[in-house]
Amino acid sequence: MKEVALGFPREWIEFADPADSNHVIRADMTWLLSRWSCIYGVGCKGILKGRAVEGCCSHGAFFTDKEDIARVKAAVKKLTPTTWQHFRKGYKNWTEVDELDDQPARRTATRPGAGCVFQNDPGFAAGGGCALHGQALRDGVHPLEYKPDVCWQLPIRRGQDWVTRPDETKILLSTIGEFDRRAWGSGGHELNWWCTSSPDAHVGTDVVYVSYGPELTALLGEKAYAELSRLCRERLGKGLVAPHPATVAQNQSVAGNEKAKRMPRRV
Repeated sequence: MKEVALGFPREWIEFADPADSNHVIRADMTWLLSRWSCIYGVGCKGILKGRAVEGCCSHGAFFTDKEDIARVKAAVKKLTPTTWQHFRKGYKNWTEVDELDDQPARRTATRPGAGCVFQNDPGFAAGGGCALHGQALRDGVHPLEYKPDVCWQLPIRRGQDWVTRPDETKILLSTIGEFDRRAWGSGGHELNWWCTSSPDAHVGTDVVYVSYGPELTALLGEKAYAELSRLCRERLGKGLVAPHPATVAQNQSVAGNEKAKRMPRRV
């Protein structure tokens, strides 16, 4: 199925963090109540044409801060040549400097025509896909503890801004939404495929706020996530006015296929 066009109606909710009255969360209910799910390896077409096996990892991952780098460094030390196909020693050997927002920035290294250096090939003995992700699963921890921030957050997008209200009080406004094509910048529209807009990826058993519970908790805090969950459950029970069109398209496709199966066939 074709990707849905951007610019469709969305529902938003805004609430105060129960743990901090100066922190306000603005959340996209249309996205959080969608049925999007990562389909890497089971239908993902990849962001670059002809390189579906790389998923969204073709360009490596920029680090957000020193804490991000330190966490990934610690995780890399757990990898060996038997678990990381493209094993490299030394921080500067598995990272490289590129440009982000017109400034030099460090990211995970890439291999020419093959994506992120941490990506194992599908036939690799320890398993295909991200070596850091695989190591986290072997260690019994959530992948967000080992992977770069941008990798475990995607396709959740969090924005944070200090806002001065009309009464001159200041709040930290956290915006939680969909990392759609536009979030990639001007080049986003040139991507071969993007999952959040594709009905093919809206096949999750759980809605996003549930399936991404650990990530949202890490981004917002436990009490804020608990309140977000309560509001999402309440909204889901009432029915969204503006559901995600990719989820709607997938549901309609499934319903159409089920109806076709029930139709009597001519012989």
